[in-house]
Amino acid sequence: MQERQIMNQEDVRRALARVAHEILERNRGAEELVIVGIHTRGVHLARRIAANLAEFEGVEVPVATLDVGLYRDDLRDRGQSQTKLQPTDIPMGIQGKRVVLVDDVLYTGRTIRAAMDALIDFGRPKQIQLAILLDRGHRELPIRADYVGQNLPTAFNERVKVRLMETDGADEVTLIFEDLNGEEQKSAEEQEA
Repeated sequence: MQERQIMNQEDVRRALARVAHEILERNRGAEELVIVGIHTRGVHLARRIAANLAEFEGVEVPVATLDVGLYRDDLRDRGQSQTKLQPTDIPMGIQGKRVVLVDDVLYTGRTIRAAMDALIDFGRPKQIQLAILLDRGHRELPIRADYVGQNLPTAFNERVKVRLMETDGADEVTLIFEDLNGEEQKSAEEQEA
């Protein structure tokens, strides 16, 4: 596999700081906010955004975790007849709150649709916003992010890999090139060079 780094540790840090500032600006502060991270990497990103909000605003914003495995509509299409569930932990009420869903990559939109369905089981938020580290395009549903760390148009034969210190020992985002048979392929930039 051939990988090309898209974001390094400093890029990730700056993107999350910018997202936190945008959340504060749009919501006129941190009152009535709840940050909800989607398992797995979205949880770690949510905690980092909440830490930024606390640093910038001086207010602790509650962080919750959400597993969307049971709400997915495409498990069979992804070759998964069973899904490994992770804990959902929403100890605070979300009724009437402004919820910021956090995930690492926005692709088809199916994970976010599943997350919204799961959230509604916990109450009716005043508003649901979406914060994403990387938007790679190729939406199958009419879903867009309110806050984006970086936009990266990709081809269907490219995969995005997000690595975070908490799960992978490093902060970076890479683009992996594959042909349709799973073999490595050069990017368009490299083919033109």
